[in-house]
Amino acid sequence: MRNSASLDRWDTWREINSQPAIWSAWGCDFDPTPLRDWIAKQQIDEVWFCGAGTSAFIGDIIVAGLEGHSGPILRSVPSTNLVARPQAFLRGKRPLVVSFGRSGNSTESVGTLDALDALAPMAPRLHITCNGDGVLANRPSDGPCKVILLPPETHDAGFAMTSSFSTMLLTALALFDVPCDFSARMNDLATELTRILPLFNTATHDLGERSVYLGTGPLAHAAREAALKVLELTAGQVPALSDSVLGFRHGPKSFVTDGTNITVFLSPQSPADAYEADLVAELRTQFPSAVVTTIGAGGDIQIAMPFGPTWAAPLCVAASQVTGVIWSDALGLNVDNPFVGQGTLSRVVDGVKLYQVTI
Repeated sequence: MRNSASLDRWDTWREINSQPAIWSAWGCDFDPTPLRDWIAKQQIDEVWFCGAGTSAFIGDIIVAGLEGHSGPILRSVPSTNLVARPQAFLRGKRPLVVSFGRSGNSTESVGTLDALDALAPMAPRLHITCNGDGVLANRPSDGPCKVILLPPETHDAGFAMTSSFSTMLLTALALFDVPCDFSARMNDLATELTRILPLFNTATHDLGERSVYLGTGPLAHAAREAALKVLELTAGQVPALSDSVLGFRHGPKSFVTDGTNITVFLSPQSPADAYEADLVAELRTQFPSAVVTTIGAGGDIQIAMPFGPTWAAPLCVAASQVTGVIWSDALGLNVDNPFVGQGTLSRVVDGVKLYQVTI
């Protein structure tokens, strides 16, 4: 196991390891029932999950995991898409727009609210954010609006979203999946994450040439977030790719070299598990010098998934959070701000000019 004490100097490392305590406490503090009742009273046909980057992937995971459930149509509508083409999305629509934002101040978060004000001012809004001082927490609305302010500990100080991602995702699942004992579920997930975090540390292999994350359904979108964590935390020095298990053979597998670290998130569901096992065997045969690690139900690192793969997505992504920090530190980067001195990326995306929405 790496020397965790040497990594404790980084806020990002401490924030990754604080997630179990955050989840347990939030499970006790947050009661989803009143908001579930409020959502039901809005009489909407569609729910849109909006955000940019990691916050958009939250919507992708939810929609992939809950497809087929009864109730309103669920759509993932990245704010980066909505802001660029607001009329195409909002003309004549009245969805419930769920906005995710760690800071709540990103340009696209503000642009989404501007678009709603101009084209769908009475559409109900639900803001899930980690920053009580941000726009999402404070901007008024002409239509129905609720704000869920997560614990201040989730407002990550590090560049990479870690506890903010996981806690926003789990909170939204409490509202849109079938009702559950949220406190008990969060305690169970926290216990499992506490168990597996040291295993991720031990299992992290040395830097390879590149990294790949694969999964099925909601875990394919979790793989996208996992790849982004490695790419961000290593400032692009470790190229990272993600895909679905069945999609990977259709071209993206050309990315793999003998020096690639490949992680496959395993689903507990059939027939996904069979397709995943076939691909893992294929990759280990075709690339014997590559490192192929399976994480999940029956994997090299086993994860209990009694609530299904969607609720387990934050557990899987935590593997890349750990790996990303270890690799970033090994590269001599500032883990909390890998782009310091470069000016190419910032913790809260800026430099995007918003243009007026025309009716």
